[in-house]
Amino acid sequence: MGIRKENKEKGIDKYSSKLLYLSAILVVSGLLALIFILDFATSFSKTESFASFDQMKYDKEAERLSKMEELDSYWKVPEIYLIKDSAYKQQVIYGQELIMHTSRYLGPNGSVENLSNGMNCQNCHLDGGTKIWGNNYAGVASTYPKVRARSGQMEGIEKRVNDCFERSLNGRALKDDSKEMKSIVAYIKFLGKHVAKDSVPQGTGIYDLPFLSRAADPSKGAGVYTNLCASCHGASGEGMMAQNQLEYTYPPLWGPNSYNSGAGLFRLSRLAGYVKYNMPYGASSLNPQISDEDAWDVAAFINSQPRPSKDISKDWPKIAKKPIDHPFGPFSDGFTEIQHKFGPFGPIAAEKKKKK
Repeated sequence: MGIRKENKEKGIDKYSSKLLYLSAILVVSGLLALIFILDFATSFSKTESFASFDQMKYDKEAERLSKMEELDSYWKVPEIYLIKDSAYKQQVIYGQELIMHTSRYLGPNGSVENLSNGMNCQNCHLDGGTKIWGNNYAGVASTYPKVRARSGQMEGIEKRVNDCFERSLNGRALKDDSKEMKSIVAYIKFLGKHVAKDSVPQGTGIYDLPFLSRAADPSKGAGVYTNLCASCHGASGEGMMAQNQLEYTYPPLWGPNSYNSGAGLFRLSRLAGYVKYNMPYGASSLNPQISDEDAWDVAAFINSQPRPSKDISKDWPKIAKKPIDHPFGPFSDGFTEIQHKFGPFGPIAAEKKKKK
């Protein structure tokens, strides 16, 4: 009896051990299966994420290539070094130098004359007036002389240049027969030498930024300015002088040494379009770094700050020809001065279109 009982107990122990062994195998197998499932799910999720990321990269590159193809049809800058006539070449080079470093020659401490506020023409006309959508000179020679609605008179390139001296540079006019004026005009004409008469090539001047459905907001623009602009142009818009203390590396955007209230950039659409493809530093039409909304808002902030004023009482003799964002009345429509300055511009544009 004792031996049978002992054998029976041994059998039970052996059976229990097998059960435990099988249970352990099942548990381990279950864990392995769970790990496999989780790993597969994670891998699948990562694959989807990588695919989504790759698609984003593809879309961005496709957009960049599309813009590059578009740029191929834009204005091409002629090369000064190809000029064969030595005297003419030197005149064009001096004209380029005057555009790029105006203040060295014609600023407060200029070597030729004191005519301007210390800014350079290049501070508004980027890369010596050659950058695509950088307020370039591509269409100047081909469209001047012409009757301009702002003055109501026939104007040549000399008048166009002096408008910049008197408005954007808040200074005095350069004499038409001076060496400096002749050189600037020669340079501008050279840049437009391949542009057909009365035509305006793509990429000329400033980009026409689509209107917002709301008014541009200076308070929102203040934050944009702090984040994107102040590091170069200063917390108070004072700009940054070059080491030579004769010109600005980064121009003042408001205050006594900035453009005055008669300048083209005091119109919001001009400044917003300029900002879109040129600011902050390094931006271009291929590589914009600011949204449309932020461009409008920061332009509203900048143009809300104090700056020199100009008597523009003789501007726009035909009131109906004023641009929709001209910030000073009287106007030929029923919209307020504040809406003409900040928008929304869509309703003003629609009303103007109806009257044509």
